[in-house]
Amino acid sequence: MRDRAAILAAARNYPYEIPASSYVYSKKGLLDFDPALRETRTPVLAIGSNQSPARLAQKFGHDASHVIPVQRAELEDFDVVYSAHISRYGAVPAMLQHAPGARVTIAVTWLDDAQLEIMNESELSAANYSFALLENLVLRLDDGDEVERVHAYVSSRGHLSAGGGPPIGLAAIPCRGRRCRSMSTAEALEVVRERTAPETGADDFVIRLVSDDSFRHEVIRRLGEDAVPFDYPHRLVG
Repeated sequence: MRDRAAILAAARNYPYEIPASSYVYSKKGLLDFDPALRETRTPVLAIGSNQSPARLAQKFGHDASHVIPVQRAELEDFDVVYSAHISRYGAVPAMLQHAPGARVTIAVTWLDDAQLEIMNESELSAANYSFALLENLVLRLDDGDEVERVHAYVSSRGHLSAGGGPPIGLAAIPCRGRRCRSMSTAEALEVVRERTAPETGADDFVIRLVSDDSFRHEVIRRLGEDAVPFDYPHRLVG
């Protein structure tokens, strides 16, 4: 197992450092955004750590040929909130949720076919998300272009709640008009711990989520008891 401090940081620091401007990911470092690179690629919303160069490096850093345009955008009537599950690395991950009146700042990753296959394997293998097409959107890219339809990974688990109530927004993701409370991932993990294993210390809880698959799956089951499904029409793809 990795160093204890590294495990705790990976869980609590999600969704990691996200650049304020559009960029192109490459193994050699971040490059200036080039709109010409978008041609022939599939636009896929990045709502959580997929906006972060560090996370993209984990997924694509094995092959120096990968370059990925990551474009900042604002999406109307949606928010980024915590999903009712725990990742293998101990974080409470993000999900998109319909939120009329809100305007959330996210990104679009422009993926070629090989990159889309890698991303699908990463996002879909644990059955926590489904790949979907969202339509009739107001998605404004930072260059002024508007997009009405885009692909996204939507949570199969629903949003984290208490008794089927409002979601919890990610404090790290800016959102205008957010009506729900927001928290850091460290704070969201404490909410989960107090609900599912209050007798366990905060650090030990995170370590056990990572080291004990049965325990993590039981926590996910408990969170699913009152989770609220993704609430926007969508068409599953693939």
